[in-house]
Amino acid sequence: MIQVAVVAGKAALAATFHEGLKTDDLHDSECSGSVAIGGFMRWSLNGVWRLAGMVLVCSLSLFALRPVGAQAVPPISKEEYRLGIGDVLRITVFQNPELTLEARVSESGVVSYPLLGSVKLGGLSLGQAEKRIADGLRDGNFVKQPQVSILVVTVRGSQASILGQVNKPGRYPLEQADTKLSDLLALAGGIAPNGSDTAVVSGQRDGKTFRKEVDVPLVLAGRQSEDMIIQAGDVVFIDRMPMVYIYGEVQKPGAFRLERDMTLIQALAAGGGLTVRGTEKGLRVNRRGPDGKVKTLTPAMDDTLRDGDVVYVRESLF
Repeated sequence: MIQVAVVAGKAALAATFHEGLKTDDLHDSECSGSVAIGGFMRWSLNGVWRLAGMVLVCSLSLFALRPVGAQAVPPISKEEYRLGIGDVLRITVFQNPELTLEARVSESGVVSYPLLGSVKLGGLSLGQAEKRIADGLRDGNFVKQPQVSILVVTVRGSQASILGQVNKPGRYPLEQADTKLSDLLALAGGIAPNGSDTAVVSGQRDGKTFRKEVDVPLVLAGRQSEDMIIQAGDVVFIDRMPMVYIYGEVQKPGAFRLERDMTLIQALAAGGGLTVRGTEKGLRVNRRGPDGKVKTLTPAMDDTLRDGDVVYVRESLF
């Protein structure tokens, strides 16, 4: 498409050029408004304006036909990831293939590199690590103007674990410094059908033990304050979903997921409602207290149930 536009532009320019050199335009005339060029020929002002207009049109056409892929793409910042213990690196020095090396960041955060020995790279960003090796090669007069590139082949240093009721539990690399809880949940395939709506995040912050319960529906709803940043070594645990149990004179007795703020009447509806012999009178809820003892309650229909509650529906006497 671009080549067609260029050819068309050249043809148009040539036509305009010859148009400007017509015999009529070379005659002196007070009305023609002729212009002397180099003292050899004269163009009419009409020919000059036609030439300038065609150049402008061709330039705008070429700009509009420029492919989208030719636009500059902003590079990804190398400050996003910091090297950690266990990371495997491929270090390359431009035009110095003998200095190409794959190395692992040791437990002390150093990498053994030719000519430089042990280089401390743990905790540095990729840009900082590249600069440190380049400075060492230049200051040691090994390479005059070293151009160093580092690629993280295997990410092992910055990892977090997600356990419990998720589709793919395990350890996952934190390839960016701003990896959030929602990102880690996505890597784990999301919460399993029997998983809770609450995620418990534990780890270290400023050398102190850290623990926080996060309401996952709020995270998925876009509340940024709840979508916390995950750091290396964090453990995210998704417990099983809360359950209530219904037995007695209901259509479908059994265990049911306890939805948020679920009331007694909603739980009975989840169980298919009462049978023809069931009665709403004398309903009982068995609830385990903080001391571990089970108490028997007589709740109202709009009372909220708790995790582990057992609802019993009695048979009508009449």
